[in-house]
Formats: sequence, structure tokens, C-alpha cells
Amino acid sequence: MLLRSELPARLLRFTRAERWVHRATAVLVLLCVATAACLYVPQLAELVGRRHLVVTVHEWSGLLIPAPFLVGLASRAFRSDLGRLNRFGPHDRQWLRAALRRDTSAASRPAGKFNAGQKLYAAWIAGAVLVMLGTGLLMWFTDLAPLVWRTSATFVHDWLALAMGLVIAGHIGMALTRPESRRGMRTGTVDRAWAEGEHPLWARELKDRSDLQDE
Repeated sequence: MLLRSELPARLLRFTRAERWVHRATAVLVLLCVATAACLYVPQLAELVGRRHLVVTVHEWSGLLIPAPFLVGLASRAFRSDLGRLNRFGPHDRQWLRAALRRDTSAASRPAGKFNAGQKLYAAWIAGAVLVMLGTGLLMWFTDLAPLVWRTSATFVHDWLALAMGLVIAGHIGMALTRPESRRGMRTGTVDRAWAEGEHPLWARELKDRSDLQDE
């Protein structure tokens, strides 16, 4: 029987299906951002050339971004984590207040499997992708809407693309400073001590579940 303090040294954080969804989505988003840069930055456009091919890759990579998400819905673990990301509780508000105060102590930043920052990032990216898809379709299929709509769609698409690029760069930068988070996404497991320090409510949930299974 496992006692409350005897969780395994490494804890399962993400299943293979969840890691596949993350990787496939990341590849499509980075491809979309890279081709957008080649279309809008003159120096890159001259270096790469073949504008028609770049446009085609950009359009299809953007259109396919929701595909890994939709396939991932077949995974129970993925659906469960979506539910976690969609719930914002009192501990998340406490985490945000501590972040605004730059208070990094573990006691001030209680977090479940996902902290408040990760939840806000996921919500922002999900909304941004939907807007990018909608405006992109208006720009791609020119007969869908009048000229004023297409002009507005282009404006929103371009500026939101820039914002997405900056936010994604920040996300990658944060990941580079957190090796255990990257290991969790790469291998699926994380160190127990890391989980208890960074996501204590999730670690406690795993302990409670283990105790129930052993009774």
C-alpha cells in the first residue's frame, strides 16, 4: 500500500496523445508564423522567394491548426485537461495576485495541474486562432464578403498575427527557463518534488487518488 507521502518519484503529467496534440499544433503554428514572416518582412521575402509556395503553405498550415485539437478529443485525458484549463477558481486568482506582486513563493502561488498563467495563455491562444481562421478565410475566399469586410479582416489578421508571434515567443522563452516543464511535455512524466512545489494542488489530488485506490 502507498501512503500519502509515497507517490512515485516521477508522476505522469501528459499522455502520449496529449503530447502528440501539443507537438503537432506547435509545428503548424510555427510554420504559419514563419511563412507569415516571409510574406511580410521584405528581407525574408527576398531571401526565400517563391511567394506563391509560401502563401500556399501559410494558408494550409493555418487552416490545419485546429486538426490536432479535434483529433485529440478522442483522448479522455485530453478532454479532462481541457476541463481543467476551462475552470478558474479562487486559487487561480490568488496565483495571479502573487504574480502581479512578483511574489514567487510556493505558498503564494497555489496551482492545480495548470496554473492561472497557463490557463490564460491557453484561452488567449484559442480565441486568437479562431479569429485568425475567420479573418484568414475572408482574405482567402474573396467572394465571401464585401470589400470593406475584407479590408477590416486584413487589418485584424495582420496585427493579431504580430501579437501572436510575440506571445508565442514569450511562451517559448518561459519554457526554455523551465527544464522540468519541458521534460514533462517531452517524456510525459515530471519529478514529484517539482510537482509538489509548482503544482501542489495537483500533487495533492494525485496523493488522494492513490490513497483511495489503496483502501
